[in-house]
Amino acid sequence: MARTIRPIAACSVYGIAFREECLWAIDSRNGYLLKIDPLTDNTTILNSHNWSDFVGATGLAIVDNTLWFTVEENVYFCSLEDHKLEPQLFIRLAYPANGIAVWESTIYLTCQKTGDILVHNRDTGQKITYFYAPGIGIENITVREEEIWLTDIIEQTVYCLDRATGKVIFSVLTPFESPTGLTFHQDTLYIAYADREVYIRDNPNAEPNHELQYRDRTFIHPLYFHYYTDENYALSNGYLVEMSYTEELFPLSSIELKDIEWRIALPAETDRQKIRKVEAIGIPFREEVQNGQKIAVFRFEELNHDKRYIFGWKALLEVWSIKYQIKPRDCENLPEIPEDFKAQYLVDNDNLAMDTDVIRRAAEDAVGRETNLLRKLYSIRNYVYDRLSYGIKPQIDTPDLVLKRGVGSCGEYLGLLLALCRLNGIACRTVGRYKCPPYPQQKNIPLFPDFNHVWMEFYLPGFGWLPMESNPDDVIEGGPYPTRFFMGLAWYHAEMAKGISFETLTSEGKLVPKETVSIGELAINHVQFTILEELQPGNK
Repeated sequence: MARTIRPIAACSVYGIAFREECLWAIDSRNGYLLKIDPLTDNTTILNSHNWSDFVGATGLAIVDNTLWFTVEENVYFCSLEDHKLEPQLFIRLAYPANGIAVWESTIYLTCQKTGDILVHNRDTGQKITYFYAPGIGIENITVREEEIWLTDIIEQTVYCLDRATGKVIFSVLTPFESPTGLTFHQDTLYIAYADREVYIRDNPNAEPNHELQYRDRTFIHPLYFHYYTDENYALSNGYLVEMSYTEELFPLSSIELKDIEWRIALPAETDRQKIRKVEAIGIPFREEVQNGQKIAVFRFEELNHDKRYIFGWKALLEVWSIKYQIKPRDCENLPEIPEDFKAQYLVDNDNLAMDTDVIRRAAEDAVGRETNLLRKLYSIRNYVYDRLSYGIKPQIDTPDLVLKRGVGSCGEYLGLLLALCRLNGIACRTVGRYKCPPYPQQKNIPLFPDFNHVWMEFYLPGFGWLPMESNPDDVIEGGPYPTRFFMGLAWYHAEMAKGISFETLTSEGKLVPKETVSIGELAINHVQFTILEELQPGNK
């Protein structure tokens, strides 16, 4: 398995390219052209005398002993036989060029401003044609034989396109945010990342002496992926993760319950999540299945204010990033949804306010005259994102109140999405429950999520249940919104409780209503993740 490359003293790596066994990289902020040993991270600045010519450079390509790079609207080249690396202007565009790739007599340029991949003649500089760029952020580019490969900094995605037509063949999510460059070395695809990370600084001149600070972070990491063509999805970098969910019984008020069964959902087996092992914590449980989901059932003869228990489960999980490769044209003649789904996933069974005028009007306005199911979903998602901003409140309000307020938590985003989808005949359900803190380089260290999290699955007849995030793609005020988590999930999502309650309590065979006894007032939950190792997808 290839290693993570960390260029010494670099702060913002964008374009990258291999030349023989060394990695060359552009540090955009400093203007450094770097030569990096991928085995040791040993780093050399190659343009010591004219680094200022490279400040702001984002794209990099090396072909036939010639180095190509982009700075704002300008495309430059320089001979690697010229030790001074004096840039020569190739062409000047109307808008900034972000990435560059060279293949034989053709140059490919990405431009976020126009949303295009520009194709130019390498000899004359004349524009030949252009392709639509699939993402919305700054994109970098490389070419491998008959394929164009793109990174998108906002979409957190790598796209593989047909070089002749520009059509997307498949796409995969990257394990880290802000991918800024990419290149192949032999059969391994390397991705550059550049962003800022938060850290605690010990400042002896301050009181208190610990301060929250940000610093630049940039590195290059291999992207492992596999496209399962027949199953319409692609997996990318996975991790072996140990997850535990434990309840510490600690009642806040006097209670007296007898013959109790405490049910907690277990992790699910899905296209992107596999269970290697599950074991009990504290006390044993029996396993049962509800609506296709495995549940751990803990039994107590009685619970009262004086009792203290620790109980729960620990699971060893393989988790992957997944991106489903289904397009609207695949959804023109879908079969009907199963009859039993209509009664379960098209009705208001979770306080969705589907009978209110405000939600019914919103359901009509969100889709207009659209009839394609995928486009309907896309329109509903964008409608919700246009009208809500993310914020956390102590309680979950109904969708009609959330829509009027304009601010919602992930659960409130989800409630509004569910209501609008179901009113438009789209079967959907709640999915969750936690996200592992997304720090895959912090292996064998206990990690604790700050919040629980919920998202949605919708049923696409003929294809099955597909994921859609609740609020994380609502990142740009007024749009356009990324589609990274539209039919996609990152590796750090832990899937359980699909269409069922995550945790329930029964006493003497009857469900205990939360209004009578709240689980949150009975016990303190402890959730922990430990990332053990990185995994590569492959043939099943």
